[in-house]
Amino acid sequence: MQVSVEKTSELSRKMTVTVPEEVVQEKVNARLKSLAREVKVDGFRLGKVPQKVVQKMYGARVKEEITGDLIQTNYIQALQDNDLRPAGMPHIEPIESEEGFTFSAVFEVYPEFTLDAVESIEVNRPVANVESSDIDAMVDKLKEQKKSWEASEQDAQQGVQVTITFSGTCEGENFTDGTVEDFQVELGSKRMIPGFEDQLIGLAVGAKKTFEVTFPEDYGNKKIAGKVAAFDVEVFKIETSTLPEIDEEFIKAYGIESGEVEAFRADVEKNMQRELAQGLKVRLKNSVMDALYDAVPVSLPAAMVDQEVESLMKPYYENAKKRNVDVNEIKPASADFEDQAKRRVALGLILAEIIQKNEIKADADKIRAVIDDMAQSYEDPEQVVNWYYGDKERLAEIEQMVLEDATVAWVLDKVKVTDEAISFSDVMEPATQK
Repeated sequence: MQVSVEKTSELSRKMTVTVPEEVVQEKVNARLKSLAREVKVDGFRLGKVPQKVVQKMYGARVKEEITGDLIQTNYIQALQDNDLRPAGMPHIEPIESEEGFTFSAVFEVYPEFTLDAVESIEVNRPVANVESSDIDAMVDKLKEQKKSWEASEQDAQQGVQVTITFSGTCEGENFTDGTVEDFQVELGSKRMIPGFEDQLIGLAVGAKKTFEVTFPEDYGNKKIAGKVAAFDVEVFKIETSTLPEIDEEFIKAYGIESGEVEAFRADVEKNMQRELAQGLKVRLKNSVMDALYDAVPVSLPAAMVDQEVESLMKPYYENAKKRNVDVNEIKPASADFEDQAKRRVALGLILAEIIQKNEIKADADKIRAVIDDMAQSYEDPEQVVNWYYGDKERLAEIEQMVLEDATVAWVLDKVKVTDEAISFSDVMEPATQK
C-alpha cells in the first residue's frame, strides 16, 4: 500500500491510497474460488463450477465488494500509519490508475492547540446566602401556586383570569387551527405574546373584540414571526384569585406532618439551600467555560460545527412532527445556531484536551455522591440510585457530569479566582442556555 497526504488547508487533508493490482487480484480470485464452491449453476454439480464461469457471472460484483473492503481497511490503516485523526466522515472517490486500485479520501483533522493561555484566565466566583427575606419570597410563591379562583362580575384587569375563545389570522390565513375554545389567560402573567393581554383589559363577560398584535421577530413559528396578526376574541368568564392562609392544612400539603410554621420554613430553606448550591455551581461552571472559550484559540473543523448545528436544530424537527406541522414553517435557518454550535465544539475540544493532557478521571465515589444527592429529592432515594446504576447510558451521563466538574476544578486551581457577592434571586434567575 502506498499513501500520500496533501495538506489542502489548515485542517483539510487529501489522502491518496494505492493498493497494488496483484493484491486486488489475489483477493478477487480467492473470493471467486470460495464462491465457486457455493453457487448453483445449471449443468454443473455443486462445487464443480469452473472459476471462469463464476468469473463471468459474478466477477464485476466481487470486484466491487473487494474494492469496498479495501477502502475500509486501507483507509483506517493509512490513518494510523500517518498519525491522522479525522474530525468527520471522509469523502472517498476511486481514481483511475495503472499501478493498482487507487482511491482518495478528503477529510478534516482535529486541530492542534496549546493550553498555555489557561493560567492567564481570571474568573469571578459567585457567593450568595439564603436570607430570611428570600424565604418570605419563596413562601409567597408557594401561596401563589395554591391560590383559588372565583367567578367575578367585574371587568378584566391586571391579576384576574379571563377565559376566552379566540381565533387568529395572519395575511388572511388562520394559524390557530380554527377556533381555540375555553382558553385561560391570567392578565399580567406575560405568557402570551406582547400586547395580547393588554387588549383584554376592560372587557366584560360576553364582550367581543377584534384587535391586531405583532408577533416577535424571534417567535418559534417562522411563518408568522415579525408579522401582524388579527385576533377575534370573546370573553366567557372572569375570575379573581384568593391566596390561601399559611395554616396547618396548607403546611401539611407540603409534607410537613407537624403542621408547624417553623418546620415548614425550615424545610423551605433546606430546599432553597440545595437549589442555591446547584445554581452557584452552574454559574461558576458557565464563567469558567466563557473564560476558556475567550482565552484558548481553536480552529474548528467545519464538519463538527455542521453536525452540532444539526443537533441543535433537531428539537425543531421533532416539535414539528409532534404537532403535525410542516417543518418548513418552524425550521430556523442553520445560521441562527452557528455561533452556539461553534462555542460547543470549541469547548468540547478544549475540555477533551485538558482531560487527556492531565489524565483527569471521573472518581467513582464522587459519582455515587452526585447520584445520592439527586436521589434525596425523591420519596424513595434507594430506588432512584438503583435506577441510575441499572442503566449504563444513564450512569454514563452522571460520569460525564462528574468528569466535567473535575475539569472545572482543575481550571479553577490554575486561574485567578475572585469571589463576587450576589443575591439568591440573582443566582436563581433562569440563565440563558449556551
